[in-house]
Amino acid sequence: MNKSIRSRALTGTALALAVSTVLTACGGEDSSTGAKAEGTASATPAAAVKDPLVASFDGGLYILDGQSLKLTKTIELSGFNRVNPAGDEDHVIVSTDTGFRVLNATGQALTGIEYKGAKPGHVVRHAGKTVLFTDGTGEVNVFDPADLSSGKKPEGRTYTSAEAHHGVAIELANGELLGTLGTEEKRTGALVLDENNKEITRNESCPGVHGEAAAQDEAVAVGCEDGVLIYQNGKFTKVDAPDDYGRIGNQAGSDVSPVLLGDYKTDPEAELERPTRISLIDTEKKKLRLVDLGTSYSFRSLARGPEAEALVLGTDGAIHVIDQNTGKTEKKIPAVGKWQEPLDWQQARPTLFVRDHTAYVSDPSKKALHAIDLATGKKITSVTLPESTNELSGVVAGH
Repeated sequence: MNKSIRSRALTGTALALAVSTVLTACGGEDSSTGAKAEGTASATPAAAVKDPLVASFDGGLYILDGQSLKLTKTIELSGFNRVNPAGDEDHVIVSTDTGFRVLNATGQALTGIEYKGAKPGHVVRHAGKTVLFTDGTGEVNVFDPADLSSGKKPEGRTYTSAEAHHGVAIELANGELLGTLGTEEKRTGALVLDENNKEITRNESCPGVHGEAAAQDEAVAVGCEDGVLIYQNGKFTKVDAPDDYGRIGNQAGSDVSPVLLGDYKTDPEAELERPTRISLIDTEKKKLRLVDLGTSYSFRSLARGPEAEALVLGTDGAIHVIDQNTGKTEKKIPAVGKWQEPLDWQQARPTLFVRDHTAYVSDPSKKALHAIDLATGKKITSVTLPESTNELSGVVAGH
């Protein structure tokens, strides 16, 4: 890590690093949710909140102050809900069984904005646009998150894939839209559309395509069961894994680095593989490097730091800080106790969410949440919550 990083208190999201990453990483092949309630807030008046965080729990959502970690609001929302940054300083996208709903995290209330559809899946932020992919219908919605401030559903672009599948899409700065190809039974690759939704090119040499991330100079990669597929400057390039089955399904990227961080699995028959290796994909050189961490991790363990360093929350309880160029572990930051990934991907496990120079780590076994300064490796503050949390996110602008 660059030694010039200064220790600092939590900063506002106006200074957030522009990081494009997999924002709804999925542990399983089905990202469906089971929320049943319309969403109601607790009777206690909400306190003011700065740079809010949002954590899901069995029965609702917690809104916390991003600086003090004080719990400022509880919103009742039954079922399994997922949370992702909407792309501005105020809102978070909540995935429920009826579709994507928009939460005004600063205002501490669910809005009336909803993108209805079964099995809401990946949420991607890139080049000033937010893209939602609804697995149950194949519908893609693209909008400017700044338009959410009006309280009305933004006018945006809509595209529907040829067949519904567990997919993902991203809009590039020039208006091109990259989306996955597949069916409910089989996913094969990706295609690119122009701004009028006319197909430009496609590549179907990416079996089991899953997840995406964008790197420096707008190199976009999607994961495959045998490597990654990179799209840049109008063409696809396949980077093969060193194993016949080398699955990369979740990735994290940074706009200031050509290297992507990915997971890496090699057992197609495993009920749940607990890998110890991660992948570093150089989108410039079109090469893939594997790094053994000496500990396993989960799909909620990957993030990028303020200097584009690769961050992985291991089951040893530490945040592994990895130089994205060399693969060397620069340091290990103690965060939580040792843990094991549960078999069910919807079950809670420690989760890593990074914003600015701060790593937020949940510890469901202790109903705890910690804020850690990445520069010093020291905990800034911690809080114990009424219930164990599952997913963890927050407002993030500047993408």
